[in-house]
This record gives sequence, structure tokens and C-alpha cells, in this order.
Amino acid sequence: MNLDRIKYQDKEFNCSLAFALHLIGDKYKSLILFHLQDGPQRSGELQKSITDLSNRMFTYSIRALEKDKLVKRTVYPVTPPKVEYELTEEGESLIPIILQLDKWGQEFAKDHHLYAPSE
Repeated sequence: MNLDRIKYQDKEFNCSLAFALHLIGDKYKSLILFHLQDGPQRSGELQKSITDLSNRMFTYSIRALEKDKLVKRTVYPVTPPKVEYELTEEGESLIPIILQLDKWGQEFAKDHHLYAPSE
């Protein structure tokens, strides 16, 4: 038996980095987590805060984050329905990593003169 393999849902991963990237690796999952760092948000405001995020991709990404227990969904019994998303404890533990990636991206863009001049 190989102890290095991670079995999660219907997949196997040969290393922990591949597993972590499966959980948060796509662009929108990481951005959703980033935008939830300051607290719960309604689905509409969360979706609007992320540029070029289609409704379909939002639904796919938020459901995957819920399934992986990184985001919690709360439905309030009111009319019209109110749904809020917030980070779980596991989701919150990713914020320092995501902030480091953000900082790295800023420094890389600055060092390589990639920022467009403001008008």
C-alpha cells in the first residue's frame, strides 16, 4: 500500500500539492475565497466583485468550494430567498496563502513593469 497517495472523493493524488491545487487551483475558486476574507457575502455581491465571472462558472466554483468544505452556504427563510456564503475554518486557513500569492503577483508585475499607466 502506497501511503503517499491521497484518496479524495473519486480521485487519487500522488502528492499533496496536486491535491491542494485541485481544491483551490482554478482562478475563480481562489478569487471567491479571497473576496470572502472580510466576512459573509450574498451570492450576487460576491459574483459581481469578481471580473469576468459568468453565472455558470460562479455556480460551479461555489458548489465545489462548498463540497470541499471551504465555504459554508446559509439560506435564510425569507421572500425573496437570501443566500450568504462565508469561509469555513478550513477556508480561513487558506487566506494567508492566498494573500502571499497576491503579494507575489504584485511584486512580479512591478518588477517586470507590467502595470498599465493610469489615466
